[in-house]
Amino acid sequence: MDTFLKVALAQIAPVWLDKRATIKKIEASIIEAASEKAELVVFGEALLPGYPFWLALTEGATWNSKVNKELHAHYMHNAIQIESGELDAICDLAKANTIAIYLGIIERAKDRGAHSIYCSLVYINEFGAIKSVHRKLQPTYDERLTWAPGDGNGLQVHPLKHFTLGGLNCWENWMPLPRTALYGLGENLHIAVWPGSEYNTKDITRFIARESRSYVISVSSLMTKTDFPSATPHLHKILEKSPDILANGGSCIAGPDGEWIIPPVLHKEGLIYCTLDFNRVYEERQNFDVVGHYSRPDVTKLTVNRARQSSVDYKD
Repeated sequence: MDTFLKVALAQIAPVWLDKRATIKKIEASIIEAASEKAELVVFGEALLPGYPFWLALTEGATWNSKVNKELHAHYMHNAIQIESGELDAICDLAKANTIAIYLGIIERAKDRGAHSIYCSLVYINEFGAIKSVHRKLQPTYDERLTWAPGDGNGLQVHPLKHFTLGGLNCWENWMPLPRTALYGLGENLHIAVWPGSEYNTKDITRFIARESRSYVISVSSLMTKTDFPSATPHLHKILEKSPDILANGGSCIAGPDGEWIIPPVLHKEGLIYCTLDFNRVYEERQNFDVVGHYSRPDVTKLTVNRARQSSVDYKD
């Protein structure tokens, strides 16, 4: 019985706010991961086409700022509309290489009018089918100035060999109820995606693993001051206050006992590989199972609304 799964953590920088160039970089990582016999490759939060770093650098909360309006419009142009086929080439690569993919994107959602954007985590299975699009439930702090809040539709899990995969974006991983929603569906390999910082990944990765007795993969991106393309609107304004390093990575893996398998990797671009043994999940569930033998649903129970939200219901 093959209980092993080889995974690849793609700790890379985007071609910032350039979706076409970033897709090419993502495709190259998928091909490389497949050549190394990886069966799952994971990319960081909002990698396609990049995290909205400008908000903290250009007085993003200033009302009616032309700088921020123009940067937001540029972001919108480079957001991904799944319904228009903008992930089709990536799906084709997944199918051709029999590799599953978790990918953080900025989604310009057609089913919400196509004028707001969402921080979404997309799961593409090994047959090239998009099986879930999880829109971040609550954008964090200045993210709310550009990202819209999502819904529960993407709180889904997916089978991959013996494993059951689920994922959350960034600080959603600190939210106990969305985590519990995934645990209740049988998740035993948790995917946590981040824009890039060991400040986030060094504690929560091990905590979730110990709480859930699951493997936890945290994947972060990289970003330095020199990664801002010269064609970026108001680049001089961004660079005035930009630190040299905006995202230092921190991708890592914790085992079902909460101990490091791969501690946070910093300042290194590329693919990080690891082979996971499913048997370790069953071993650690022997003494603790948060939604099984160690739960009390007669006392506390979670209700989850997974309906895709919309402002309009059309009846033709």
